[in-house]
Amino acid sequence: MEAYRDQYASVFNDGESVTLIGISTDEAEVLHDWAEEAEFPFLFASDPGGEVGQLYGAFRRMDDGRYVDNRTVFVIDREGVIRYVAAPFREIDPTAYEELAAAIDAVVEGRDPAAEADGQEGGAAEVD
Repeated sequence: MEAYRDQYASVFNDGESVTLIGISTDEAEVLHDWAEEAEFPFLFASDPGGEVGQLYGAFRRMDDGRYVDNRTVFVIDREGVIRYVAAPFREIDPTAYEELAAAIDAVVEGRDPAAEADGQEGGAAEVD
């Protein structure tokens, strides 16, 4: 999460037109204390049972049957549509942050990052 904090201005447009929420299975009080101590400029939500993570496929099942967090990043537009998924997010790869910043910029500007990744024009088609 420190990498998100350290690149908040460049990747997340310093919070302009973007809301970053880190969701963790840690308890709310633990998250609050950690976020305050580390001076994170974004929000956290507690998902102690992992229900949200499982609903969005952000967990992977281990051989022993346990589920572990997959460090997945979603970019969701203003209408609540998931426009970009990095699963798992490659937090130690600098190009992952470049890709994420490009996806965020595309969504903020009303373009479809998935279509652009395929070499197609983004946006919605007009229907007569």
